[in-house]
Amino acid sequence: MSDKEAAATTEAPKKSKKMLMIIVIAAVVLLGGGAGAFFMLKGDSSKAEAAPAKGAVTSLDDSLTVNLADGHYLKFKFSLQQTAEAGTEEVDTSEAVNLAIDEYTGKKVAELSTEKGRDAVKEELLSKIVKAYTEEDTKMVMDIYYTEFVTQ
Repeated sequence: MSDKEAAATTEAPKKSKKMLMIIVIAAVVLLGGGAGAFFMLKGDSSKAEAAPAKGAVTSLDDSLTVNLADGHYLKFKFSLQQTAEAGTEEVDTSEAVNLAIDEYTGKKVAELSTEKGRDAVKEELLSKIVKAYTEEDTKMVMDIYYTEFVTQ
């Protein structure tokens, strides 16, 4: 056997091993990505099923004014989005007003001047309101909507 033939037979297996490794790595990456997407999409579908149907909207009669930090104040008004399970009768907003005053009193204007800050405080308030307006495992309120929001 000549040197050229011997070199050709020894190079061929090296190329095959490199190609095999590339294929195996690509398959692992694709399978891992597919599994990750499956679990992410599976988690989202359970959240979408849990959303209750919208019912009546109950609005506050008057605006609320609360003291913020550093001598500033917030004047706001909001409405409660009831669930369909709550029926057509409006809920009593007294507890929601009390929770809103407690939540916003003492906040800084800088915290409420950005959309991200307002959304974070709104989510905190919403979770407290939903908990307060849940009767016998039935959510009476599912969201709140600002109808007025002014800081000074």
